[in-house]
Amino acid sequence: MTTGGIATGHAISPDSGRHWADEGAWQVAEGIHRIPLPLPMDALKAVNVYVIQGDDGLTLIDGGWSIPVARDLLDRSLRSIGSGFGDIKRFLVTHVHRDHFTLATVLGHEYGADVVLGAEERPALELLHRASTADVGESPFLAVLRTAGAEEIAQQWAAGHDGELPKAADWAFPDLWLDGDRTFDIGRRLLDAVHTPGHTPGHYVFADQAEGVLFAGDHVLPTITPSIGFTVPPSEQPLGQFMASLARVRELPDLRILPAHGPVAPSSYERVDELLAHHEHRLALCLASVKERGSVTSLVVAKDLGWTRHERAFGELDVFSQGMAAMETKAHLDLLVARGQVSAVDRPDGVVYTAV
Repeated sequence: MTTGGIATGHAISPDSGRHWADEGAWQVAEGIHRIPLPLPMDALKAVNVYVIQGDDGLTLIDGGWSIPVARDLLDRSLRSIGSGFGDIKRFLVTHVHRDHFTLATVLGHEYGADVVLGAEERPALELLHRASTADVGESPFLAVLRTAGAEEIAQQWAAGHDGELPKAADWAFPDLWLDGDRTFDIGRRLLDAVHTPGHTPGHYVFADQAEGVLFAGDHVLPTITPSIGFTVPPSEQPLGQFMASLARVRELPDLRILPAHGPVAPSSYERVDELLAHHEHRLALCLASVKERGSVTSLVVAKDLGWTRHERAFGELDVFSQGMAAMETKAHLDLLVARGQVSAVDRPDGVVYTAV
C-alpha cells in the first residue's frame, strides 16, 4: 500500500537521476552499487540488489527473483563494474520472499558463495520444501483467508492456482542462519545485521553506520508500506512486530535508505515516523469500523477502508489484492485485540471482532 508522497511508478532515484527501476549499476556510495532487477509482476517492477565491493570479493544484499531475464541482467550489470558471479563472496538476504532469496540461493550454490538468511524464515522454507514434493496439500494462505472471513476469495485463489510446484533448487537452505543481531566484517566495512520481524518473521536490515546507509530490504520502503500478514506459517502479531521493528530502526542513527523497492531516500527517521503514523491511522479506522458495525470479520472491515494511494474501494481491487487487504486488515485488528480495544472470537466463518 502506498503511504503518500511520490508514487513508486514515477519515482526518480537520486543515484541515477532516472526512474529507480532503470537498468544499470548505479553507485550510491564509494564501493556500493544499486542494481535494479526485473520482476514478473505488475505491482512491483523491480527489486534493488546492492553490490558491496570488499577486500575479499563482493557482498550482495539480496539476489533477486530466479528468472532468466534477472540473472542475465545481474551478470551484465556486474560486468559493467568489472566483476562477475565468481567474485561474489556472500549473499546477505533480507528475507525469504522469492524476489529476494531465490536467485541468491541458486547463484550461491552454483558459485560457492555463502547465503545468509534469518533463522525465523526456516518454517517458511520447510513449508516450501514440502510443497515442492506436493506433500503440503492446499495452499496454507487459504486457511489464513478463511480466518479473515474471506472464504469466497480463498476459493478464487484456489481456482486460480496453476498447480506448478515450487522448484527445490530455488529454495535451498542457506549456509548460515542469522539468529539475533550481529556484525559482519566484510573487509573495510562493518555491517550491523538487525532483526526486524514484521513483513516476515526473519526479516533483517543491514546498517553501515560509518557510511551512513541502511540496506532496508522491505522493512523501510520510501513510497509504499510492505504487506503485513501475508506470510505462512502465520506469525503472531505481525503488525505489532513490524511497528516494534520500526522503533528499533529509529534507535539507530538517521541513515540514508537503500530500499529493496523504490528510489534511494534521504532519511530513515523521516520515513519510519511516516510509517508508524500511517499504521496508527489505519488502526484508528479499523477500530471505528468495528464500533460502527458491531461484531465483524476482517473482510467486512477491509471493505470499509480505502486502498492504495488513490483510496480505491475494496471492490475495485483484483482478487489477489482483495485477499492481501483482508489479511492485512486482520493484522491490524489482532493488534487492537492485543491493545485491549477489541475482542476476538473464533467462528467457523472466520474470526469475529467486537469493540470492548
